[in-house]
Amino acid sequence: MSEEAIKQAVQQALRGMGVEDVDVRLDQPRDPSHGDLATTVALTLAKELGRPPLAIAEEIASRIDTERFAIESVSVAGPGFLNFKLSSGQVASGIVDIIAADDDYGRCDEGGGESIVVEFVSANPTGPLHLGHGRQGAIGDALAGLLDWTGWSVSREYYYNDAGAQIDRLAESVWARYQQHFGREEEIPEGGYQGKYVGEIAASLAEEHGDRFVGIRDEEALGVMRETAVRTLRAEQDLDLSDFRIHFDVYFLESSLYDDGRVVSTVEALRGTGKVFDLDGAVWLRTTDYGDQKDRVMVKSDGSPTYFLPDVAYHMDKWERGFHHAINVQGADHHGTMARVQAGVQALGLPAGYPEYVLHQMVRVERDGKEVKFSKRAGSYTTLRELMAEVGVDVTRYFFQMRKPDAHLVFDLALALDQSDKNPVYKVQYAHARMCSIFKKAGLERSSIGTDGVDLSVLATDAERELIKALTQFPDLVRNAARLRAPHLICDYLEQTAGAVNSWYHAGNPSRNPKLAVLVEDDGLRGARLALSRSVQIVLRNGLTILGIMAPEQMIRDEDVAG
Repeated sequence: MSEEAIKQAVQQALRGMGVEDVDVRLDQPRDPSHGDLATTVALTLAKELGRPPLAIAEEIASRIDTERFAIESVSVAGPGFLNFKLSSGQVASGIVDIIAADDDYGRCDEGGGESIVVEFVSANPTGPLHLGHGRQGAIGDALAGLLDWTGWSVSREYYYNDAGAQIDRLAESVWARYQQHFGREEEIPEGGYQGKYVGEIAASLAEEHGDRFVGIRDEEALGVMRETAVRTLRAEQDLDLSDFRIHFDVYFLESSLYDDGRVVSTVEALRGTGKVFDLDGAVWLRTTDYGDQKDRVMVKSDGSPTYFLPDVAYHMDKWERGFHHAINVQGADHHGTMARVQAGVQALGLPAGYPEYVLHQMVRVERDGKEVKFSKRAGSYTTLRELMAEVGVDVTRYFFQMRKPDAHLVFDLALALDQSDKNPVYKVQYAHARMCSIFKKAGLERSSIGTDGVDLSVLATDAERELIKALTQFPDLVRNAARLRAPHLICDYLEQTAGAVNSWYHAGNPSRNPKLAVLVEDDGLRGARLALSRSVQIVLRNGLTILGIMAPEQMIRDEDVAG
């Protein structure tokens, strides 16, 4: 389907009316019966031409060269809307582009190859990954995929918070469990970590070191506890993320900012801006000069940095590494951090709004309206691994991605475990598998299915027209989802398109309507419908690929494979 053809037809008609250089904007009518495309150009020209929009629309319609531009009909509706119905051949022509592009259909170069870093997950190595980390991982990875598909040079980055008070509390918690392992009475410190996994780390230390640190709480003992706990939990988190099909290009350690003096040099650089002042023994930054609600402490009176100071140092490092575009995918609890970090880097000369933030709300798993929790290994929360084990990686990723990041997500466990078309990810995957099954039944390699010599104009049923129109919207949808940082738009699109596929597929099931089957005896119709099936398979696969979800060629429940 060619929007450009409609625009050219309208502009030609307007030139015949003495109107030049008009931007003709097209939309899809809400009701498909009104046509394939519509424009309000007559309404926008009414004031300029001093005529009623209805009269303008009627004149434009009368001047449209329908034959030249392969337009089946032009109609005027309402106060002056112009509705266009394209010929079947024009609608179906989009199939040619889809099959020709194949793996690259939906890609564009909007990013121009510019570098962009997407930081996500960045969990403290103080426990197993929870569901919030999982949602952040799924959203961040899909967003990175969208940016890659739209021409950006993307780097996925994980920031390890391996320094600071929370790591000290972890070491002290492990030390207490280690003492308990040898029968000593010790309490987990206030604010420490209570999960079963802390005891597991302590037990491994006991196996490695025996009772070497019993009753000893010096820097060496705590250092061993700290190093072992961080190493163990990092390895566990890395395994969880790998199994979740998430991989990073860069792992950045917070501790490196202290080791190389970057935190200290950042304070000195900020002092040089005149935006820093001392009060009550602490070092403050005038973040109110950059829109924050109040000024913030950077260095506390005891000489330790507050948590946003190393973040400022870290983002200056990103900029200096050449990432002049940066996106942080973080939990909504980081909302307060945004203004402080942006103020800090802006004080040091970076542009307002750097870095960009995508904040997500947390996840609640429910069954029949009641919250569901699995094991207690992590203490008070369900881990990502437990959810993956329960419903699978594809379902977990898709459910985490299918709502706007800033919307609270209720993870419906019953729906996630449903392996029918009621489950949205299975609905899309089944539609893809059905197309592959058609090729298999036809004895064809999908790469051999093309459009050369195929009369696509025979794809004229309402179901076929609507399906083809949906498929050709995919490239614009990918661009829009990337611009809006909105992977959930891909989910919405895939579900709607899978619905259109099912409507067409079931209409073409030989047991229901032999005249609409794909593998009909009529060679011309057979070739066209195979090309449509191939286009469906390409678009669904590419959409799932962006989201990091498998596009299976065969599924267990595929009893209704048709020709």
